[in-house]
Amino acid sequence: MVSHYETLEKEGLSLYDTVIQGSKDRLSPILMTALTAGLALIPLALASDLPGNEIQSPMAKVILGGLLTSTLLNIFIVPVVYYLSNRKKVTNEK
Repeated sequence: MVSHYETLEKEGLSLYDTVIQGSKDRLSPILMTALTAGLALIPLALASDLPGNEIQSPMAKVILGGLLTSTLLNIFIVPVVYYLSNRKKVTNEK
């Protein structure tokens, strides 16, 4: 996502427009990837009472949690941190 932001900045967009446009461009691939992996892991996470799933079920739950948190980080935290860290750079250049 950050490399996409940098590409948009090189094309001449302002910092705010870069973050908005870059986030819109990357939202669909991020959600599709997380949703696909999450849907594949749901049956494993729910089958904890079946024999042989003593390891698979807890592992699937941990992976689902990681997918959820990383998706939320990519959607909300990365754009905000990029904007805040580069805002100072833009201010210093002026």
